[in-house]
Amino acid sequence: MRIDNAQLAAFAAVLGEGSFELAARKLSVTPSAVSQRIKLLEDRLGQVLIQRSTPCRATAAGRRLLRHAEQVALLESEVLSELGVAEGSGQTSVRIPIVVNADSLDSWFAEVFDALPGVTSITLDIRSEDQDHSVALLREGTVMAGVSASAEAIQGCRVEALGAMRYLAVASPAYVDRYFAAGVTADTLNTAPVLMFNKKDALQRLFVARLTGTVLQAPTHCAPSTRSFLEAARRGAAWGMMPEQIVAAALRKGDLLEIVPDRWLDIPLYWHCWRIGSSALDVLSKLVCQAAGRSLHVPENA
Repeated sequence: MRIDNAQLAAFAAVLGEGSFELAARKLSVTPSAVSQRIKLLEDRLGQVLIQRSTPCRATAAGRRLLRHAEQVALLESEVLSELGVAEGSGQTSVRIPIVVNADSLDSWFAEVFDALPGVTSITLDIRSEDQDHSVALLREGTVMAGVSASAEAIQGCRVEALGAMRYLAVASPAYVDRYFAAGVTADTLNTAPVLMFNKKDALQRLFVARLTGTVLQAPTHCAPSTRSFLEAARRGAAWGMMPEQIVAAALRKGDLLEIVPDRWLDIPLYWHCWRIGSSALDVLSKLVCQAAGRSLHVPENA
């Protein structure tokens, strides 16, 4: 059995664009043509591949097929580029979907962008996800590579250690005077408001557990972007764990203080990448590892 390329392209377009209408626009065909191709593909494979929701999502079977579709699209675009056909067809670059946590995007990963102008064949489609949960997108086949806190290799992927991202526990001077005048203890930490990026963010709980051996049960604010997180801490709303690179300037100016000097969390990060023969993925992996090597710490247990 062979998979029809037009049907596979329609399938990938629906999931990539989120709807049959947008997929049709991308492929320059009618929505009914896209619907017919998907129906034929599902009939041929004997399984439902797409949940007709808003946006459209892949079923379990669809997620397995999506990984194959992304691999085919990547390798095909590389071949066309090497043959000099890409420019005439309007496809001038190789699209690589990746997942990177917000803290890395706003700090060391930015150096990858510095190198991209010299690699014009690559365009990045970046998804943001917590470093502890990014592997889920890799397993689904939604992305081809990503930064994760997990060292475990995902099936079909290779993994490389990038280094450790150092997180400091910070708050404004006024906040420290208000909540920690008697010291940073289990009792004061459970009274003082704390910041978390979102419900998946476990860094503050981990810091408190290592520092005091207790479970953090403080009033919690959620600030879902690096900038809002920094501003909330700087304005005295709460304390939180932030990357050393991001808070360095505020610490020098005295806008923020470390609530427990010389105590931090080093979170090892890893680069996961599909194990396929793609020169574009190899180039991107090299750029990411070089950027990480210039900014991240060597893990303490290395």
